Amino acid sequence: MNADYRPYFRFTDPGRLEKAINSLIGLIEGVSIDGIINDTEVSFINMWLQENAELTHQHPFTELMPVVAEAIADGVLTNEERLNILWLCEKLRSTEFSNAATADMQRLHGLMAGIVGDSAISEEELRGLSTWLAEHEHLRTCWPYDEVDSLITSVLRDGRIDDSERVQLHNFFGEFVALADNRTIVSPQLIQGGSFLGLCAVCPEMSFEGRRFVFTGASSKYSRLQFRSAVERLGGRVSESVSNKTDYLVIGADGNPCWAFACYGRKVEMAVTLRKQGARLLLVHENDFHDALTDHS
Repeated sequence: MNADYRPYFRFTDPGRLEKAINSLIGLIEGVSIDGIINDTEVSFINMWLQENAELTHQHPFTELMPVVAEAIADGVLTNEERLNILWLCEKLRSTEFSNAATADMQRLHGLMAGIVGDSAISEEELRGLSTWLAEHEHLRTCWPYDEVDSLITSVLRDGRIDDSERVQLHNFFGEFVALADNRTIVSPQLIQGGSFLGLCAVCPEMSFEGRRFVFTGASSKYSRLQFRSAVERLGGRVSESVSNKTDYLVIGADGNPCWAFACYGRKVEMAVTLRKQGARLLLVHENDFHDALTDHS
């Protein structure tokens, strides 16, 4: 950058960030428009990373840059990687999402962590959270807004919190303390058919022969190639994307700091949607996947 422009650089942040994201979307769409992405086209994406390197530590590039860099690290941009980048770009450039939904959802996560922080959840705290939810109805249908709202309504229906309800509240709210360091939450809940179910299956009975697996997030134990090899060795199949044919979505134990909500990304979002539509796929925490591998070995 020309040194003459630096004193004015900070005043261009919003437009510059928007322009960079939009240019990446166009670039990704352009290089893949013929269904084939060659080495030269991948180099253009790498050039975008280099040109915007000084934005790396600014939001939302702290989320976007690692995703793009990882996607082209092997010199290949797969269709799944392309979809992940475009999905994240759309989320980050949306004024409604980034300025309202993302910020407010992160506030909701913080609220729940704060309420359970002293290990004593009171009726007053629940009523205060219920008021906050009523003032932020634009989050409705975004997990876990509906689940929190229904849980609070159910608990407050008789005007008291009994022991079993207190345990349920602690279990639910306690999961969101993990979000502070981007760890994957283990047993969050969602509503399905009027009942609360765990997002991740609890001690699932897993089989491999003929089953289709998808992996998301980060793992300190497996590379994607090692994950594929482990599944295929036991007769299973690995897919890159979640669909109605997916049997198991394995969520990496290390989470992914690139996820806007720190606990899920596009694949988990799709799996939750399919689950609510009646699909039988299971979301499995990586620790349970490790146990299943041991059992079948």
